[in-house]
Amino acid sequence: MRVVIQRVTEASVTIDGKIKSEIGEGLLVLVGIEDRDRDEDIEWLSNKIVNMRIFNDENGVMNRSVLDINGEILVVSQFTLQASTKKGNRPSYIKASKHEFAIPMYNKFCDRIGNLLGKEVKTGEFGADMKVRLLNDGPTTIIMDSQNKE
Repeated sequence: MRVVIQRVTEASVTIDGKIKSEIGEGLLVLVGIEDRDRDEDIEWLSNKIVNMRIFNDENGVMNRSVLDINGEILVVSQFTLQASTKKGNRPSYIKASKHEFAIPMYNKFCDRIGNLLGKEVKTGEFGADMKVRLLNDGPTTIIMDSQNKE
């Protein structure tokens, strides 16, 4: 699983001109799923995401997690995160999982984050043409890949 984590003051997802989900201060998490992803990847990433200390404390130091600030999380599926750009100028998405595998993994990922966060995780709609709006705070953006734990 590949994720792009963005610290936001607000974020929303609009589908067909209607806001589906919106959050205030918290994290926007874009997630791309591939066939070799397993429940262990969900566990590792979700624990990292909710405990990652990227929010400022009273001294302006990134020392607080989304849990510490009682923030919200918006998770949006994004198969293009699995793009391979090794050859040519047109990205290949062959590594991106098909719906049959990706949707259950996406749902497990959202459920796990919600359980750790102790509140509902807001989501986009898998496979929909979404418009994602965000106000990146910092800007603070973290990229993680469960297949390449750095």
